[in-house]
Amino acid sequence: MSGPTVLFGRKLAMLRAVADGRAEGIVSTEPDLYVDGLPCSDQPSAHELAHAGLIATSRSGLPGDRVPVEITRAGLAALGRTGRSA
Repeated sequence: MSGPTVLFGRKLAMLRAVADGRAEGIVSTEPDLYVDGLPCSDQPSAHELAHAGLIATSRSGLPGDRVPVEITRAGLAALGRTGRSA
């Protein structure tokens, strides 16, 4: 996990989409994010969220596979949410 990630605007929207179960990611060291089946237009922010430990793929896969992305406990805390009702 890297240093603190500043969350506002687009990054918060990306976190909310992940929390709502609308996101997928490409298995990679720099995981690209897809929301509602479309590639996210701000991949550097998606990479920051992943490297900060706020989002993660929910299962493993081969490099290049598209897999579901889930919000982590740290991501829930960043959104001010707790428990399973995220």
